[in-house]
Amino acid sequence: MKRLFALALLLPLAGCGYHQVGSATHIPASVRTVSVPIFLSKVQAYHTETAFTEAVARELNTRTRYRVLTNVNPTVSPTEQASDATLRGTILTQAVTPLTYDASSGQTSSYLVTITADVALVSHDGNVLYRNSAFAWREQYQSTQDLSGFVQEDSAAVRRMSRDFAQALVSDMMESFR
Repeated sequence: MKRLFALALLLPLAGCGYHQVGSATHIPASVRTVSVPIFLSKVQAYHTETAFTEAVARELNTRTRYRVLTNVNPTVSPTEQASDATLRGTILTQAVTPLTYDASSGQTSSYLVTITADVALVSHDGNVLYRNSAFAWREQYQSTQDLSGFVQEDSAAVRRMSRDFAQALVSDMMESFR
């Protein structure tokens, strides 16, 4: 009876596309090397594209079997590079929005940073293996009364956000269904 019950629980998983973590069903096994050029940026924010690119490359290195090539010229076409696929990204928007206010001073006490990116993994033959043209990420951070501390916190918030963004992006790439 217990075996029958266990089989009944596992049977629905057989037809739902269940697969092992880290095994992208839509990325061919022939892809062994992925180049990650510096993300492009359409925003006027310092260092965001570099932080995001570095975080994505680090995440691909630690969570996948791919050999990752970085510091690749973003203007070079994928066919000219020595990789099986190229992950290109463009930071489309970056917004800083006041989130909470200090009642005693009336000043903003925390902000919400929102970044949207267009990301595509393209094979060397031009086949799109993964695409998300509106990949959004948000991070909240606290402000400070000291302006120099605020500027430093803004950069730290972008670094924190880049790590979380990279984790979500690599998970989406590796686990999404086509």
